Amino acid sequence: MRQIVLDTETTGLEPDLGHRVIEIGAVEVVNRRLTGRHFHKYINPQREIDDGAFEVHGISQAFLADKPVFEAVWEEFVAFVRGAELVIHNAPFDVSFLDYELGKVSAAPRRLEDICAITDSLAVARNKHPGQKNNLDALCRRYEVDNSQRQLHGALLDAEILADVYLLMTGGQTSLFGQGSQAADTAGAVVAEVVPQFERGSVQLRVITASEEELAAHEAFLDFLAADHAAPLWRRSQEVLDA
Repeated sequence: MRQIVLDTETTGLEPDLGHRVIEIGAVEVVNRRLTGRHFHKYINPQREIDDGAFEVHGISQAFLADKPVFEAVWEEFVAFVRGAELVIHNAPFDVSFLDYELGKVSAAPRRLEDICAITDSLAVARNKHPGQKNNLDALCRRYEVDNSQRQLHGALLDAEILADVYLLMTGGQTSLFGQGSQAADTAGAVVAEVVPQFERGSVQLRVITASEEELAAHEAFLDFLAADHAAPLWRRSQEVLDA
């Protein structure tokens, strides 16, 4: 199973008002393990950045001035995410912006859902932890994921953190090399570090069968039990099967 955990940063909150994507960060997970592959682009939005958005991510127009426009990176982006399950926190927000960007490129797919399955990790968190805070910082505290570098929002860093949180939240370890702390959910269940998996057939298990003497002793013991009590349940079940 191939999953892409994704986050974006934008110039504002409303694509309908012409706001644009300015950063895309995504990390690849295959069979619930981070592969180390990622997609990361800063994008020139060709418009101003709202003050409120700048306070969140700290990305300035001056910094983006020499970055490529979305039309120059969409093919690489689509190739990276195509066919995967996208995991996005508050997915409707990011998807609406990415669909807006794709819609402005005549050769691009119209919508992300045309090329990917989409999972909203915020909806997953709300279902698992109803009535609690389920933003990314709250989930990091709950699952003991280190987010100390998250002074400002950044798409790639947030995607990496979300990958850790999502895999812990859905029952598995995240580390590429099996390193990482244990985390406990609100029910007190501990998610342990990853255990090495052996390929089927790589370990031959020895099968030990009972000897004739042991089988005879077992039958004698069952006869002893039946002398003062009804026949043991497993013997009665076998008699029914043999009938």
